[in-house]
Amino acid sequence: MRKYPAVFLDRDGTLINDVGYINKVSKVEIYSNTISALKKLQKHFLLFIITNQSGISEGLLSEVDVKRVNAFIEKKLKSKGVTIYHTFFCPHKTEDKCICRKPHPFFVNQAISLYNLDVSKSYIIGDHPSDVECGINSGITPIYVLTGHGEKHRSELNNTVQICDSILEASDYIISKLNN
Repeated sequence: MRKYPAVFLDRDGTLINDVGYINKVSKVEIYSNTISALKKLQKHFLLFIITNQSGISEGLLSEVDVKRVNAFIEKKLKSKGVTIYHTFFCPHKTEDKCICRKPHPFFVNQAISLYNLDVSKSYIIGDHPSDVECGINSGITPIYVLTGHGEKHRSELNNTVQICDSILEASDYIISKLNN
């Protein structure tokens, strides 16, 4: 049975502007280069979103708010020709010590089994060290972007991690690896 390569995407700070806890679709601002980046990637990869949403357990937004925002993002991307196969979110804060919060590979592993993914040809892109660690923990290649919180946490990375300015640069990097 054929296995599919995937790209896992962080949401806030990677695909959309990180404005804090987003409980309304009116607060969603998709980065200007997100659509073109994802269109390039989806020619070769299945696309997934994995997002930590600790605001739920902190009482700052509801699970319904997060689901509504995620559905809005998926619909907006779909209207521009981009398909997100699944959006996963963790509702817990770090102190909850759950198994689904990045850097744990819980949702990556779930997607692997649901969609028959090829780990060796898959990537994760995000603006937090936890995104990088999630990639390492799940055996997929991490790419760190400097949008969102990326610049702030850059010094926490080791120098073996690929760093890109944006989702567009990350997609170009991934595509260049396919062509080599």
